[in-house]
Amino acid sequence: MTQQITVFGYGAVGQPIVDLLVARGDRVRVATRRRPTNLPANVEHVRCDVLDAGDVRAALDGASQAVLAVGFAYDSRLWRTVWPLTMTNMVEGCTAAGARLVFIDNLYQLGPKMAPRTEDMPLTPTGEKPAILAEVARIWQGAAKRIRIATLRCSDFYGPGVTVSHLGASAFGELAKNKPAQLLVPADTLHDFAYVPDIARAAIMLLDAPDADFGQAWNMPCAPTLTPRALLAMGAATLGQRLRVWAVPFVLLRPIGLVYRFAKEVADVGFTWDRPYIVDGGKFTRRFDLAPTPFEVGVRATVRAFAEAAGTLGHRVALP
Repeated sequence: MTQQITVFGYGAVGQPIVDLLVARGDRVRVATRRRPTNLPANVEHVRCDVLDAGDVRAALDGASQAVLAVGFAYDSRLWRTVWPLTMTNMVEGCTAAGARLVFIDNLYQLGPKMAPRTEDMPLTPTGEKPAILAEVARIWQGAAKRIRIATLRCSDFYGPGVTVSHLGASAFGELAKNKPAQLLVPADTLHDFAYVPDIARAAIMLLDAPDADFGQAWNMPCAPTLTPRALLAMGAATLGQRLRVWAVPFVLLRPIGLVYRFAKEVADVGFTWDRPYIVDGGKFTRRFDLAPTPFEVGVRATVRAFAEAAGTLGHRVALP
């Protein structure tokens, strides 16, 4: 008998998770505020606002497992309310339904670190968004005796169709239009990026894992760390272009944030860009034997997807 899985969110990460679940025959329910226009016909949809406890409970009716893969506007003023409330509603809803939960998380809550980030590092009060996500972590950790939850902590995303990312529409997307890549962060700081199809595979591995692997955080493995410039150079080479990059100097990020809110929000987690940002995914790799997709493969697929969307795929892309 196939299991019923509710996936909250159908964005850059939720959609590939749903695709993998459907492909292997699971019964999938997608819970979002509006029905996605590209939702497969064989996938159930339920209208759900994760800020509404009743909606969350209804979306979990009959589900044995759930995935929380929602995103909110990148604004700490909003996060301060929505993230703790969302996690509280998910904990209560999954407790009532007896469902296990896989939460697609990030690593801001660990704060500034010089060493590679590991799962056992303490939560931080530094910064607005890190403090908010630390509170979210304490909510699910405090409920660990009554709910089975595993969190998959991911670095910045990239991949086909991922537009909202440092390597998204403003970077690879601009290269695909034969324009300079634009970065609001330093181009030459070593930084880990997680490939979205890998995140989807990792989420499925956690859904299939025994209860002993729940009640804890897992860092998402990434390909060997490179700089944004190195990754953009791979993209430019795939497109048969000379790399052109426009990047904001790090020292200007906070002054720009005085007039541009998004820059202020990036500066709030400036510790992810003022030093090498490396995530230790060894715990997950040792347990689940997941090999991250090499950048040579992931970057090529990503820029080809952007070029196809821009209608330039047959014009400039260097074919194999």
